[in-house]
Amino acid sequence: MDVARLVELNAAYARTIDTEQFEQWPGLFTEPCLYKVTTAENVAKGYEAGIIYADSRAMLQDRVSALRKANIYEQQRYRHIVGLPVVLGQEGDAAVTETPFLIVRIMRDGTMALFATGCYRDKVAADGAGTLRFAERIVVCDGARFDTLVAIPL
Repeated sequence: MDVARLVELNAAYARTIDTEQFEQWPGLFTEPCLYKVTTAENVAKGYEAGIIYADSRAMLQDRVSALRKANIYEQQRYRHIVGLPVVLGQEGDAAVTETPFLIVRIMRDGTMALFATGCYRDKVAADGAGTLRFAERIVVCDGARFDTLVAIPL
């Protein structure tokens, strides 16, 4: 797997969220896919449940719809700082990768705070046109406490 293409995919992912283009976010995933937000503690204990769980693009689209129309939360946005991906191996047609991240949350009044750190554990596959997409993205957060609703994808 070409690391430069993985960097581009991660940059597109972060930019899509940071610029609030949430409707484009599901398009970064294959169909079917898995998106889960969990904690390092849950992973260490072998717990499968996540804070957020979606196993199809339709579920990701529902999440965006809820974000836009149903969830009530204080207006905020994120800024991702994404490290370099490491290719850990291959699983079928997908590269198994891990990428560190740091997310700063910016509130409506301009207040900024470190919101989450951790790593993305991914399976990345090329579609028929050769475009890389996430077949699986497990967001493993270092901490287990969130002081607000995790409405926006991490």
